[in-house]
Amino acid sequence: MRNGSLQPKSTMHLITRVLPALLLAATLACAHSQQKPNGGTERTGPTLLKVENQGFADMNIFVLSEGRRVRLGTVTGNTTATFTIPADLVGGAREMRFLADPIGGSSRPVSDDISVLPGDHVSLVIPPSASP
Repeated sequence: MRNGSLQPKSTMHLITRVLPALLLAATLACAHSQQKPNGGTERTGPTLLKVENQGFADMNIFVLSEGRRVRLGTVTGNTTATFTIPADLVGGAREMRFLADPIGGSSRPVSDDISVLPGDHVSLVIPPSASP
């Protein structure tokens, strides 16, 4: 976050490396549930990840869960794509992170850990500054 003043080179380097990862961490999970006759809730349908890529670089999207890295697909620059998170990665209240790997780039922004339940719809925004 620049305010117009010059900063030492080491601080600028830190900002260009850390800031994209922090901005990518802005994920939002919202559960979509359906009422059961006995008053409880039951999650139905696939677990989805909606990725809005505001940058120019195409990004390979991965889910990181319990030591596994599973590729969900690619979202091209300035587009939005929706991916289904494999059912075997979602169960109970598992925490997972999402990795955006820019094609042709070296930075790999990763989201914070979030709890994802079956049937959740998760949104991830990749800001323009996350592009290489």
